[in-house]
Amino acid sequence: MSFNTALSGLNAAQSELEILSNNIANVSTAGFKGSRAEFGDIFASSAFGGGSTAVGNGTLLQSVSQQFTQGNMNFTSNTLDIAISGQGFFVMAPNQGSSERVFTRAGAFGVDASGNVVNTSGQLLQVFPVNENDGTVQSTSLSSTQNLRLPESAGIPQQTGQVSLGVNLPSDTAGLDITLFNPSDNSTYSSSTSANVFDSQGESHVATVYYVKDAASATGNEWHMFHYIDNEAVDIVGGDITAQTANAALPRSAIIEFETNGSFDPSISPTVPATITTVALGTTGANLTEWQAGVDGTQQITFNYDRTSTTQFASAFTVNTLSQDGFAIGRLTGLDVSDTGVIRATYTNGQSTAVGKIALARFPNSQGLAQIGNTAWTQTTNSGEALPGESGTGTFGLIRSGALEQSNVDLTAELVGLITAQRNFQANAKSIETANAITQTILQIR
Repeated sequence: MSFNTALSGLNAAQSELEILSNNIANVSTAGFKGSRAEFGDIFASSAFGGGSTAVGNGTLLQSVSQQFTQGNMNFTSNTLDIAISGQGFFVMAPNQGSSERVFTRAGAFGVDASGNVVNTSGQLLQVFPVNENDGTVQSTSLSSTQNLRLPESAGIPQQTGQVSLGVNLPSDTAGLDITLFNPSDNSTYSSSTSANVFDSQGESHVATVYYVKDAASATGNEWHMFHYIDNEAVDIVGGDITAQTANAALPRSAIIEFETNGSFDPSISPTVPATITTVALGTTGANLTEWQAGVDGTQQITFNYDRTSTTQFASAFTVNTLSQDGFAIGRLTGLDVSDTGVIRATYTNGQSTAVGKIALARFPNSQGLAQIGNTAWTQTTNSGEALPGESGTGTFGLIRSGALEQSNVDLTAELVGLITAQRNFQANAKSIETANAITQTILQIR
């Protein structure tokens, strides 16, 4: 019987050596979780046996228990290196079109040939669907998760509808005769500024505004603005016709007037017209060549002057603000991953779009998960059902972009454990040797 008892000890020591060796082998594996051997003694006696004289029958490996403690963070310069600071797991699909879900803590992600974000095993990262503008989640169930795929372009272009400006027009500029305005002669206007605008097909055009201080103004604070796109004149709806009457090639102008203190308040000194909007760019009054080539000819552009940054002070001409709301089609230039797991794609046209929110999952009993290799697990009856959630809520943890969670294996402790397991193996082997010597002595009795 002592042979079997010692043999169980040998088997236990061998199992512990294998577990420790596996931990040590994966000390550099990102997202790896170390395991430990848990043993129980074997105790056998009859139903009516005397417990005070019963001897145990050795040991038994009861469980290889995974330790889901947090690993250290290794910070990198790769946006798609993602770590979880908390108890959550990344949700992965084994392959394209699979409804199965596996779980991992290893966040070394990349992009495959189809634009899908995958890990080193080719498993596809799952995200919750979101609203493109604000990144709010539409659904948080595991059945609604989808592959994170990075679109190469930012969708259809958006034509410019509004240009927002804020300028300082020099109050000490001499007034000019607006009927003599000529965009090719800079002595006939005071200042000018330009902005890129876009048609319905995303083509860029240069819109230029020329500012002429009106010498005929009663207050001396009126400015006429002439609008050109790609060097072609564009009328303003309801604009002033003074210059156009003198020269039919000139467009209808808009007028803004400043207070005596140099401030611009449309409610006190309104623009003429009240809203500075071009005529439809493909119609009479514009006749722009580019807008007659298949783009939306009804497009109009409103020039909106900001009251706080539009002034007439005794200083140089300055553009304080200048922006427009159109954009061309864009190409992917980068990604941004927030702490809450929202992934935004940025494009060459300056647009930013939310493409998904990283789906996380946790389990009532993480130690019940089944290992399937490649630092991945599947749920089991012992682990319980996967509970989906978002970064920053509950105990799911926070997303850390540009970081990888390292193995939680303590190499020093594992090496000490290796020595202890070796000693245990030697001690049990000695027990077998001793039992063998006793057996030999008995066999030699005559």
